Amino acid sequence: MLTHIVLYKLKDRSPENIALARARLESLSRGIETLRAIEVGADVIRSGRSYDLALITRFDDMAGYQVYQDHPVHLPVLAHMREASESVVAVDFES
Repeated sequence: MLTHIVLYKLKDRSPENIALARARLESLSRGIETLRAIEVGADVIRSGRSYDLALITRFDDMAGYQVYQDHPVHLPVLAHMREASESVVAVDFES
């Protein structure tokens, strides 16, 4: 199992924009055949070190993750999040 975690710090941190970005990320749950699980959460602490959104996705293996990376459902979401984010960090691990 490969777990892919991405944290987003948005340029516009308004509740409306966070909700919009969250909805975009949640849309990844439809139509990507190799995506085994997805979880999206918005930060509730809002401290100086907090990121605004977390995306957790799981795949059977690296090959499944690569299908996701290049998938037509993923690409527009990826482009939107790159544009909307001030900072993005990620970690990927196998379990």
